[in-house]
Amino acid sequence: MASIKVLDCDIVFLSYDEPNAEKNYADLLSKVPHAKRIHGVEGSDAAHKACADISETKHFVTVDGDTIVDPKFLNVVLDLDQLGVDDDYQFSWCGNIDINGLKYGNGSLKMWTKDFVANMKTHENTDGSDDTQIEFCYFDNYYQLNQNFSTSIISSTPHQAWRAGFREGVKMSLNRGAKVQDLANNTWWQNYHRLLIWMNVGADVENGLYAIMGARDGCQKILATDWDHSVTRDFKWLNEYWEEIKDLDVEKMIAEYGEVLQEQGLPISKVALDKEQSKFFKTVYINSDRVLGR
Repeated sequence: MASIKVLDCDIVFLSYDEPNAEKNYADLLSKVPHAKRIHGVEGSDAAHKACADISETKHFVTVDGDTIVDPKFLNVVLDLDQLGVDDDYQFSWCGNIDINGLKYGNGSLKMWTKDFVANMKTHENTDGSDDTQIEFCYFDNYYQLNQNFSTSIISSTPHQAWRAGFREGVKMSLNRGAKVQDLANNTWWQNYHRLLIWMNVGADVENGLYAIMGARDGCQKILATDWDHSVTRDFKWLNEYWEEIKDLDVEKMIAEYGEVLQEQGLPISKVALDKEQSKFFKTVYINSDRVLGR
């Protein structure tokens, strides 16, 4: 049986400036004492190549700086024959988002091969195609799994929550990295639903409103302006933009962006769900499988 054991792979903690990175790295080391770390590399493509460079195994796992790993992940064995793939594939599990309860590929655990990462051209190193400008996930040998083994804690500060929401607000408003009209009919339905949740749910979590504000801002920039969305991959730009807007009234901006999005035809209220409504939503909402029928 062709298989890959997670514990046979290097596990690399990949951090940039996350306010909870040190705490999360300590948590990872308590579970995986041999875990390696890459920190502060500019550019997502370059950062992943740095992870590949320090890996001593063909396959390696990346753990984002805002992520807590479920110990059960360490027992995972990928049965390649059952999956119908070979050992040159990249694998992406689901991850839980602490603010809104979504479970999909955002911030989740990924398993890469050194050769693939060394030769990929994405983000700041893009080959120019829409689907590599701000994403990794559209390669033919990128296998998406339904199991969830991590939680992304993106609510530590207003800045962290806003940045996570803004980036997803942009990404979920695109179709394979390209701008489209009529999101409901021209984007993948799961991404459209996730976008609406990002823009409405989370008031019950500290700093959750900032994620909602960010998601609405990112979406309205795509739909209502000619803004260059490729800067979403640039964390320096994101941090500078945050400095410009951080003192704005978060609830007022949520409402203003909501009005713009209504004008663009989105089924959205000017105000987000309140604390009790958000709690109720997360109690009854069931995430669909990331890949249906798998």
